[in-house]
Amino acid sequence: MSYKRVVVKVGTSSLTHPNGKTNIKRIKKLIQVLSDIANSGVEICFVSSGAIGVGVGKLGLKERPTDTPSRQAASSIGQCELMFMYDKFFSEYNHNVAQLLITKSDVENDERRQNLINTFNKLFEFGAIPVVNENDSIAVEEIVYGDNDNLSAIVAKLIDADLLVMLTDADGLFDKNPNEFDDARLIEKVEEIDEKIISIASPHGSFLGTGGMATKVQAAKIATEAGIDTVVMNGSDPEKLYDLLEGKNTGTVFKAVKK
Repeated sequence: MSYKRVVVKVGTSSLTHPNGKTNIKRIKKLIQVLSDIANSGVEICFVSSGAIGVGVGKLGLKERPTDTPSRQAASSIGQCELMFMYDKFFSEYNHNVAQLLITKSDVENDERRQNLINTFNKLFEFGAIPVVNENDSIAVEEIVYGDNDNLSAIVAKLIDADLLVMLTDADGLFDKNPNEFDDARLIEKVEEIDEKIISIASPHGSFLGTGGMATKVQAAKIATEAGIDTVVMNGSDPEKLYDLLEGKNTGTVFKAVKK
């Protein structure tokens, strides 16, 4: 299948080193690949986590803050750093980026949702790459309860994308937790997200991020029920996105529900 509009979501673990510092080499490689894919005619929407994690690293904090105001502050600092890098690196490949910070109410309110759709459509018309994140500095409920996995699925549905890719620190969905079981096997294709699939998704997230495999399965359910193929794959080697778009196995594919 030839995909025309693709949402790529990258998690905090794919943007930072284990110590919380920004992984500049990986970010630059990811942007190079996304720019090349965009050059081929595919419309790219980039959903980026990492504002809090990058802020934590930039501030030199030893651990992620536990209180909401500190996380809001770290997000504000980290978001500036992220957009500075995204603008710089995408510009090197002659691509313009646009920042969209979204809250739950933006999507739930009819007028604001339509304004968002209009903005996305015009950005694609201009050939720009939307860079989306939750507005963590004001959307407290998102910091406490939310995650960018579900946001990426909502955005994919909002803009009528035909593929959602979630890059993470895992190779995909396994039949059991690979961190605990040596015989865990990667599930390459999921035709239906049923209770069995939901039950085997790990509920644990990384140190710097908020989501785990459970939220990715939830997001995949939102997207696939909207007719959008969804892939969860390891983000350590961005060039594997080429393999994905060429139809090769690169993680777990959740097949879109046929309407």
